[in-house]
Amino acid sequence: MKARPWVGILAFQGDFAKHQEAFAKLGCFTQLVKSSWQLANIDCLVIPGGESSVIDRFVKSQQIADPIKEFAVTKPVWGTCAGMIMLATHVENDPLIAPLGLLNITVDRNGYGRQYDSFVDDGEFTVNGRTQKLEMVFIRAPKVTSVGEGVQVLGKCRKEPVIVQQGRVIATAFHPEMTNSTKFQEFFLSLL
Repeated sequence: MKARPWVGILAFQGDFAKHQEAFAKLGCFTQLVKSSWQLANIDCLVIPGGESSVIDRFVKSQQIADPIKEFAVTKPVWGTCAGMIMLATHVENDPLIAPLGLLNITVDRNGYGRQYDSFVDDGEFTVNGRTQKLEMVFIRAPKVTSVGEGVQVLGKCRKEPVIVQQGRVIATAFHPEMTNSTKFQEFFLSLL
């Protein structure tokens, strides 16, 4: 990881402020990203949780989908919750969302239930053969229903895949930024 990297956070809608706080704890600079020209000034990109249909509308209206795809060829991208939906290849139950197709996965939008069904649980996160516990916050979370070729499952909760990676693109069905731990953010920065 380079010293004090610039972390871009897509800031159309969602919990981008919580991501800023988490990366600030690690000494990173952050840049709220709302247009394609801002991608040139960052080292990695986070697509936060929020409402996937709203994020999708902004991505389309700002014509930032192709620039994000080009960015992901050489730099790390991480999607949390709605961000996972945006990074998927296929989205069940919402034909209007045009995902970016950067992760060869299919997700069921709100697969873990409605807001009322939100929960916190401990899951497992495995990197370099080392498994550790990780607190996971699920809020109207997507469920990974299939994992395609080239995708690694790095974490599970309740026996379901909740952390996936393909190259430098990763996604979490849960919200690591909603806990006090920065373990996952540190892992993401290790991809730089």
